[in-house]
Amino acid sequence: MALGTRRLLRDDVLVLRTYKLGEADTIVSMFGRNLGRFRAVAKGLRRTGSKFGSRLAPFCHVDVQLIEGRGDLHTVSQAVGLHLNSGVISQRWESYTVACVISEATERLVPEDGQADPDIFQLSGGALRALAETDFNPFLIRDSYLLRGMKAAGWAPSLSECAVCGREGDHRAFAVAAGGAVCSECRPGKSVVPSADAHRLLRALDAGDWRTAHEVGPVEQREVAGLVAAHFQWHSQRGLSTLRYAQR
Repeated sequence: MALGTRRLLRDDVLVLRTYKLGEADTIVSMFGRNLGRFRAVAKGLRRTGSKFGSRLAPFCHVDVQLIEGRGDLHTVSQAVGLHLNSGVISQRWESYTVACVISEATERLVPEDGQADPDIFQLSGGALRALAETDFNPFLIRDSYLLRGMKAAGWAPSLSECAVCGREGDHRAFAVAAGGAVCSECRPGKSVVPSADAHRLLRALDAGDWRTAHEVGPVEQREVAGLVAAHFQWHSQRGLSTLRYAQR
């Protein structure tokens, strides 16, 4: 559909971040089911009584209509809330900081603007809804999201076979640079040996087995969080700045 010389676009999107623009406008960074990652201006969003209300707050899942921009910046013309997660998530510091990690990691897992990725879209939306609608441990949601996001992107850590030689087994050593679990013959010098419960937790988070995940104690949860964060940041070649706030 065209508006003058510019098209009208429509998609359901996850709101990742917002940036102030001028006195009342806001630039909204979004990830669309079909449009991929993009930015749009929401005019007057910061004014009292804005027609968009809170629907364009970070972590919300929204159906938006856009006026296509002449460059890479569209304009929001309509927004209908689908899952308005922001208010509930922001009530708890732990949930809020984990949601910030999910938003930043989404941008890292889909690094190019305009690149659709239905798997990452579903995964990111599901993680944000889990933060808002369940009583699951937010830090476990974070680590499960990062593990499954890396799997969707093609660089998840190997957990059930040696990352070097491919031999199957319950390999105890873990080497981030090598790609995950490593057997005794392939184990490099800088590998670590997580506890048995940490191995069990890694597999549970990867499979979405929340019952098992919540049975593992906080020491092992911190152990796994360090491994997952190190693997993500090594293989994405950049650190996640929000991780420093989302720690136990």
